[in-house]
Amino acid sequence: MAYRDFRHFLEVLEQKGELRKIREPISPYLEITEIADRVMKAGGPALLFENVVGPSHRMGTVNPQSAVMGQGSIHSPLGDVETKPYEHPVAINTMGSRRRMSLALSCDDFEEHAERIAALLKPEVPKGPIEALKQLPRLLGELKNIPVKEDKGKPICQEIVLTGDDIDLTKLPILTCWPEDGGPFITLPLVFTHDPNTGKRNVGMYRVQLHDKRTCGMHWQMHKTGQRQMEEAKEKGKNIEVCVCLGGDPVYNFAAISPLPPGIDEMLFAGFLRRENVRTVKAKTVDVHVPADCEIVIEGYVDPNETRLEGPFGDHTGYYSLASHFPVLHVTAVTMRERAIYPATIVGQPPMEDGWMGKAVERVFLPMIQLTVPEIVAMNLPVEACFHNVAFVRIKKKYPGHAYKVMNAIWGLGGLAFTKFVFVFDEDCDVQDVGQVLFRLGANCDPGRDTIHSRGPVDQLDHASMAEGFGGKIGFDCTHKWPGENGFNRDYPKLITMANDVRAKIDELWPRLGL
Repeated sequence: MAYRDFRHFLEVLEQKGELRKIREPISPYLEITEIADRVMKAGGPALLFENVVGPSHRMGTVNPQSAVMGQGSIHSPLGDVETKPYEHPVAINTMGSRRRMSLALSCDDFEEHAERIAALLKPEVPKGPIEALKQLPRLLGELKNIPVKEDKGKPICQEIVLTGDDIDLTKLPILTCWPEDGGPFITLPLVFTHDPNTGKRNVGMYRVQLHDKRTCGMHWQMHKTGQRQMEEAKEKGKNIEVCVCLGGDPVYNFAAISPLPPGIDEMLFAGFLRRENVRTVKAKTVDVHVPADCEIVIEGYVDPNETRLEGPFGDHTGYYSLASHFPVLHVTAVTMRERAIYPATIVGQPPMEDGWMGKAVERVFLPMIQLTVPEIVAMNLPVEACFHNVAFVRIKKKYPGHAYKVMNAIWGLGGLAFTKFVFVFDEDCDVQDVGQVLFRLGANCDPGRDTIHSRGPVDQLDHASMAEGFGGKIGFDCTHKWPGENGFNRDYPKLITMANDVRAKIDELWPRLGL
């Protein structure tokens, strides 16, 4: 089931008992975060704050530049903000459980999409022409959902159009999430840009800091597509046009964070997930097409030669990412639907809502990883390690040193290249069970023999790395060792297991034992 828009998704959540409406007056400055953080960590429902009141930031905040320099000067770039109600409710934690994440992806459980992708990547060879004809509609149905441009009528994302002096981003309930944040941040944005050479669309999720009424900080990190496109625009002496979209079918958010192969349009992938075309419309002031069902669209441009201090920001690492210079988005228009709802999320010390978003990515894209590294049986990127830091990998071991081959393959795969710690286990180890992982790690790994050290790119937000965006990696071979493998010349003991016939007998007897 594809959602008509973001409100349709919220209606479904409410019908299924997954949404709680908050009518108490709550401020976007820290208070929404504190409530949402408690609810997220308790496995609670999605929240809709219907009475958002108060400034989005505290007057007299510490200037981030001074904070970096260890000084304490006071700076307030956003000016005075009245304590008055916002017109827009705030929705948060809408994908903060397995069930809600699955609903966001228009399915009962997100493993269904992994199965669909696996079927496309490894289709069964038809046994004859009749079977081939039967399979054809299914394959065409999976591949047909190309985004459609609409030019007629007024889309809901443009029911209200603000330009010039009417633009005032401080009227949006943009959250200041944590006490030492550099200001309010848009935390659940879909950032639309186009490659200046090919025109190819990119949709990413990059945090956006509110600088003032008509300018924002665009957090394009060094490894991100948005940064590369801006650099290519700079070589051409051009600005790069941008749309920051909020809301719409929640599947757009998942598409924006997905590690898609080069050349795959995020909106095409969104159409595959929702089993229906994404309908887009041209923005009012820039040549960018955006989903017609968005709640809010912020249009503008980035001058590649201009940067401004952005941050600090309480990040998904559980620490504040430090202030640094990033590009500036100059806003040329804000469009929205009547009574638009503002979607948001928060990040910080895990577990958070992004944990379920990341877990869905892990599960849905496993078939693509297996296409390149087929010996991988399963993988677990622990939420507590912020996903990109640690990988537990289960393989079907075929030869001595096989674990090392898998480690190096992982460090060459897209976003998995940022993984700092890779642990490789035999196929009989459930890598989703941390107890089994620790047991096998302690039993089968000799740190002096079964480790490999490497260096390469790491997440730019990794504050522990030897340099920004570059650091060390280590892999652990936690598999049973084969004779002669890496200098191991003793007999390797067998894992203790019960005889199958005894287990079967006791299974049959168990209900009568009263235990």
